[in-house]
Amino acid sequence: MIEEIRIEDLGVIGSATVPLGHGLTVITGETGAGKTMVLSALNLLLGGKSDPSTVRVGHPRAVVEGVFVVGEDAARRAQEAGAELEPDGALLVSRTVAAAGRSRAHLGGRSVPQAVLSQVMEDLVTVHGQADQARLRSPRRQRAALDAFAGPEHTSVVERYRTTWARRQQLRDELDELVGSARDRAREAELLRLGLAEVERVAPQPGEDEDLASEAARLGHAEDLRSAALAAHLALSGAEDDVTAAGGAVPAVEHARRALEQ
Repeated sequence: MIEEIRIEDLGVIGSATVPLGHGLTVITGETGAGKTMVLSALNLLLGGKSDPSTVRVGHPRAVVEGVFVVGEDAARRAQEAGAELEPDGALLVSRTVAAAGRSRAHLGGRSVPQAVLSQVMEDLVTVHGQADQARLRSPRRQRAALDAFAGPEHTSVVERYRTTWARRQQLRDELDELVGSARDRAREAELLRLGLAEVERVAPQPGEDEDLASEAARLGHAEDLRSAALAAHLALSGAEDDVTAAGGAVPAVEHARRALEQ
C-alpha cells in the first residue's frame, strides 16, 4: 500500500505531497492542474521509464519520493537488493530525473538500477487503465498464472525445481570459486619455481651473505679509503710540500699508518 507520494518540479507541479490511505482516494482538478503528473510520478516510483521533458521548465531536476507499506515477500526482495526498511517497516522509494537526461533510482536508501526497482515494485501497485494492466504484461506474472492454473501437483513440481535450481547455482558458484583459487595457487607456484631457479643460478655459498655485507660496507667508505691511501702515499713519497717529510722517515711512516687506520 502507498502511504504518501511527494513530488517536486515534475511538469506543472512545483511541490506537492499526496497522502494516501485505506479505501478509495480520488484526485480531482481542472485541466492542467497536474493530475496526469501524479500518475507519471507513480510510474517513476514503479520503475517506469523517465522522460527529461517532464522536468519543470527552469529547474535542473525532478524528484519523486514514495512511502510504501510492504509485505514479507516484497520486503525480502527489497532487502536482497540492498534496501533498508524504516523502523516501522515502511519502504522509501525515490526517483530523480535530471533535465539533462539522466535518471537515478533509490530503494530504501540504496541506489539501484531501474530494472531492479521495477522487479521489486511490480507486486505492490497495479495500474488499471488504457493498456496499463502492468501485471498481465509481466512474463513472471504470466508464468505464475499458468503454474497456478496447472494445479497443486504442478505447483509442487515447480517448488522442487526452484529448490534444485537454487542448489545448482550455489554449487556452480562454489565450483567457480574453487577453480579461481586453483588458478591463483598455480600462478603462485610458478612464481616460486622461477624464484628458486634464479637462486640456483646464482649458487650462493655458506657465509656469502656476511662477506657481501662486509664488502658493501667497505665500498660504502670507498671515498674515505681513497683519501686515506692518498694521504699515506704523500707521506711516504716525501713530497716537498708535505710538512711530515721534514722530520725524517719515521714520522712519515707513522703519519701514513694513522691515515690508513682512520
